Amino acid sequence: MNHRRRFCLVLIKPSHYDDDGYVIQWVRSAIPSNSLACLYGLALECARQKVLGEDVEIEIHAFDETNTRIRPAHIASLIKEAGAGMVMLVGVQSNQFPRALDLALPLRQLGLQVAIGGFHVSGTIAMLSERDPHVRRAEEMGVSLFAGEAEGRLDEVLRDAANNQLKPLYNFMNDLPNLEGAAMPFLPSERILRTAGANTSLDAGRGCPYQCSFCTIINVQGRKSRYRSADDCEKIVRANVAQGIHRFFITDDNFARNKNWEAILDRMIEMRETEKLQFNFIIQVDTLCHKLPNFIEKCARAGVKRVFIGLENINPDSLLGAKKQQNKITEYRKMLLAWKKQRVLTYCGYILGFPNDTPESIVHDIRVIQKELPVDLLEFFYLTPLPGSEDHRNLLNAGTWMDADINKYDLNHAVTVHPRMSIDEWKQAYRAAWETYYTDEHIETILKRAMATGVSPGKALFLIVWFKGCIAIEGIHPLEGGFLRLKSRRVRRSELPRESSIIFYPRVWTELIWKQIKWAHLYLRLYRMYAKLRKDPRRAEYMDLAITPVTDDELETREMFQSDEARNYVVKIQRVEKMRSGAAA
Repeated sequence: MNHRRRFCLVLIKPSHYDDDGYVIQWVRSAIPSNSLACLYGLALECARQKVLGEDVEIEIHAFDETNTRIRPAHIASLIKEAGAGMVMLVGVQSNQFPRALDLALPLRQLGLQVAIGGFHVSGTIAMLSERDPHVRRAEEMGVSLFAGEAEGRLDEVLRDAANNQLKPLYNFMNDLPNLEGAAMPFLPSERILRTAGANTSLDAGRGCPYQCSFCTIINVQGRKSRYRSADDCEKIVRANVAQGIHRFFITDDNFARNKNWEAILDRMIEMRETEKLQFNFIIQVDTLCHKLPNFIEKCARAGVKRVFIGLENINPDSLLGAKKQQNKITEYRKMLLAWKKQRVLTYCGYILGFPNDTPESIVHDIRVIQKELPVDLLEFFYLTPLPGSEDHRNLLNAGTWMDADINKYDLNHAVTVHPRMSIDEWKQAYRAAWETYYTDEHIETILKRAMATGVSPGKALFLIVWFKGCIAIEGIHPLEGGFLRLKSRRVRRSELPRESSIIFYPRVWTELIWKQIKWAHLYLRLYRMYAKLRKDPRRAEYMDLAITPVTDDELETREMFQSDEARNYVVKIQRVEKMRSGAAA
């Protein structure tokens, strides 16, 4: 008689703690985890290939803690019932690492095999000469560490776990795999439907050739880009459309630098225009993407509805200091207007805390952006020395103070010193940035521009409410937001005490109700503004300085180019262009 054995693999993407020590968790979370999708897809491939033997069935469970309560006892019961298995904490970023450790400890105490991988493990191993103290704590618990990417390596880990012989460290940082033909990232629809808008993700490429000093991607995924093929991307899209999922976030740090971008877009265009399949995308690009012939036009035809652009700053010296030399402020308006022409909604990242920043300069620059750049949404981040970045390594080697609590390394907290601002001034400048950009007056301007250029004003309104409400109401960055915050009294950061029921439940329920009232008030107030604008018969005729076509005299007339730093930069650019013209002649 043939007795099949089972091996239970539990994949968990941890969330992280808020300032009160409670897990940030929602009924519906905002952003899907591509790491979770990649590991699930790789695990499916291992199951199909019978990597543990013909008589062993690999049972896979995937949980995203941003929308799912994780109960260690339940996880243990799944593995105990199967008779064998392990837990993988996947895609763990620095700010999620304290939560990952708090999940790992009870799992280890229950006798389970646990491994942790992701940006914090990989980045610190890649950049630091000594083991990061938080990673060392994981080692002391008996947790296995995984550095690098799991394509072609997951089978080794599973075999070791099946034999109860997990290695302390799996280090593949110097051997990054090719992506073409690799197992596709995938999650079952019941998991995807726990995200707002039922978005899933795919990485069409990994790695980045640029050298931004604040970035961890170049040190984790490498500076040599690797790509999936158009066939791979088609397969991912079809598999998800077949299960009723139609919205995708392409997680490439810069899709415009993916060498296969045109083949991928052409394939998506064919599927949409010939087969009439319905799907759309959010992508991330750089500020020079408009220089690629047909790139933006094909993105729109392929179904790109929203695009994230890392402006980072409008001060050339700040960009140069961060090694963000590819960002050319003279190209910002051309690029943004090109997306506007294709009716694609733009949202841009903006970093606060470069060495020359002051509270006054930050507000001034934001007002210049409001007036002169046709940005739809702007989201702000502290300049943060993320573990795994060059900035972090340099500050550590110099002995510069950095906050020891890596739970704060979420780009929404000040975690190191600034040469021209105190920590309190920096925090005030950060809050002022959000308040300055998202005034009612400027929100009205954004909606007017959307209506005049054909960008969906309804979608713009929804995202404005989301961004403004997450910061002002929830106290959480929009990237970590969601619908209906969940809190459990029993799930709190391990070093903080558990609150009594008498204190916790009345406060949480009052807070929840009051926040929903605030959300409703914010939405209704802005919706009334939106409805009034829609009734204007001349709304399509609206024009302002930001959405006027680019003119030859802008470098002399626009305020963005009148600072000493900008003038020096413009002179340099003009000199380079003149030399190129002479060489071409």
